[in-house]
Amino acid sequence: MTTDQDLRDKLRKIEALFAGAATPGEKAAAGAAADRLRARLREAVESEQPDEFKFSLQDPWGRHLFVALCRRYGLKPFRYRRMHRQTVLVKGPPSFIDGVLWPEFQELNRVLSSYLAEITDRLIREEVHGETGEADEVADAPRIGR
Repeated sequence: MTTDQDLRDKLRKIEALFAGAATPGEKAAAGAAADRLRARLREAVESEQPDEFKFSLQDPWGRHLFVALCRRYGLKPFRYRRMHRQTVLVKGPPSFIDGVLWPEFQELNRVLSSYLAEITDRLIREEVHGETGEADEVADAPRIGR
């Protein structure tokens, strides 16, 4: 089972990877990774015209993560009135959105989803029922009139 500290360490390593950490020492000092990414964003803002990007994030935990990641880098996630809650828009330089923000989100979301699934399965197994698998698949239901 993954502990909270293990998850935090994984998230820091992912951040360091996307920040371009070159040595193990830099990866260990992942606190500076966000600063390096913000610097990359500033460079991209100076050299590119920002575009509006639309993301549809069905999973509420993933959506919270994506919005927090945008805010961490100074981007302002939003949606227009009457848009679905799972829609998140963000304006920014395409190179940063496509090359840093989205890939980093995908990797962080993968790790976080795995962690949440592990905790959920364990709690169900221990508190509800020992079997946590999917429902059994059976032959098609009989047709009426046959």
